[in-house]
Amino acid sequence: MKNKLLFFLVLFVVLFSSFAIAQNDTINAAQKTVSLKGYPVSPFKDTLFYVYNKVGSFSAENRANAITEKIRKLYHDSFFESDSLVVVPSDISQDITYKGDFIIMSILDIDAKVENQTTAYIAKRNLNLIKKAVIYQNENYSQLPKRFGYTALLILIIGVVLFLVGKIFNRIKLYLLKNSDRYFKGFNYNNINILSPHKQQFLLMRLFGFIKIFTLILIVYFSLPVLFSIFPATEAYTTTLLRWILTPAKLAIMGFVGFLPSLVTIIVIIIIFRYSIKIIKFFFDEIKKENIKIDGFYNDWAMPTFNIIRLLMYAFMLVIIFPYLPGSDSPIFKGVSVFVGVLFSLGSSNAIANMVAGLVITYMRPFKIGDFIKIGDVSGEVIEKTALVTRIRTPKFEDITIPNATVLSSTSTNFSANTKQATNGLLIHTTVTIGYDVPWTAIHKALIEAALKTDMIQKTPEPFVLQTSLDDFYVSYQINVYTKEPTKQPRIYSSLHQNIQDSFNAAGIEIMSPHYNALRDGNTTTIPENYLGKDYEAPSFNIKTKG
Repeated sequence: MKNKLLFFLVLFVVLFSSFAIAQNDTINAAQKTVSLKGYPVSPFKDTLFYVYNKVGSFSAENRANAITEKIRKLYHDSFFESDSLVVVPSDISQDITYKGDFIIMSILDIDAKVENQTTAYIAKRNLNLIKKAVIYQNENYSQLPKRFGYTALLILIIGVVLFLVGKIFNRIKLYLLKNSDRYFKGFNYNNINILSPHKQQFLLMRLFGFIKIFTLILIVYFSLPVLFSIFPATEAYTTTLLRWILTPAKLAIMGFVGFLPSLVTIIVIIIIFRYSIKIIKFFFDEIKKENIKIDGFYNDWAMPTFNIIRLLMYAFMLVIIFPYLPGSDSPIFKGVSVFVGVLFSLGSSNAIANMVAGLVITYMRPFKIGDFIKIGDVSGEVIEKTALVTRIRTPKFEDITIPNATVLSSTSTNFSANTKQATNGLLIHTTVTIGYDVPWTAIHKALIEAALKTDMIQKTPEPFVLQTSLDDFYVSYQINVYTKEPTKQPRIYSSLHQNIQDSFNAAGIEIMSPHYNALRDGNTTTIPENYLGKDYEAPSFNIKTKG
């Protein structure tokens, strides 16, 4: 009996102790809950739930604020999908996520213990609260229609701006075309017509059209960030679009600012070389005008020599400027320079040979522009001398281009060399052959009379005749005349030949050369009578033609 009483007494003590401990745990938990301050999650004024515990360096207040902002982002999503809001369990927490990668909040064990619930329960509860709140706000306070309205209004404004800008450009273009004579006068430099008025108008109108299209595209481009900022889903593209323009612009501006010291150096170098070249040009202009004379240096060498010196100075200037150019030390720049150099060296061997030949010809002075020359089989007037070729216009008005290397390797004859100075002029000649039966004095007289009747020849010195050969059947008589018109030799020769025919016919002299075969009677010899002896008698053989 005593044993039973002792057993029940011990059992009562154990049960009472267990109840007291459980009651104490409940009281401690309640006291702990009361001691923790909860921070509300209120994205839409009304509180959805509270956050009591911190996680790592994030306080409970920071967690509550972060969750609030993320819920508001769900509301700002114009195409919110409630089914995409789910609970994803992990090893240490229950995560509420949206579309798989956007974590709204995480419920840890410490969050569940505060409310004496499981993490799964609290996660499901909070999920439903968030979903209902967002759906309610979208149904009652949706901004989608307003955003569509803003979009339509902005598109309308952009369209009006584009229309007005297009109108302004068209008005300006119409004004320029109506006053084309006033604004398009062509472009000339040192008496060289670089652009005609029509070509200038065409190019400027093309440029004007390009500026118009570029301006319209720029307006549309800068309007896109404003359009994208209306919808939260596309708001991130606003920064991207602006960065595409502003980042290169910033780099360009900063690069230009960094380049300014080098730019000033380049400008100073250019100014020094420019005025140095002007001083050198003045010196060579004086040589060309023969105000300055240097022994052995001809005035027609002045400009070619100046051009060579100017080219060398410009090349030297580029060598000095090159290190100051932006990107001059980059591998790409060096590679392009080497590539261009290789192409130039491989493809310009003939060109360089002609340039060197042109330089040699310049200082040899075999002919000048306007001279009548003969190179090989080509005769004509020199109309152009360049670094590579010489152009000749023949008497038939055929323009023939001869490479300077060919000119240098060929024999050239200059018919004009002695016609522009205080000399007798060019001596031209032609030959007739007359039989031995005609006195040479008569032939000389007829030839000189024919020469004096010819146009474009010099009367002083007088024409003269040379007997150049005594051949088997005839004597060669060469008439020589002076002229100062070497470019008109074909006409002079033609006129001279006509006058020779007229003079010989008037003198009764037959031109029967170079070979003339005839059966002659033997009454007289071909020797003129004044050369025959007094006792000379003609042979008895005689042939007569019927009258």
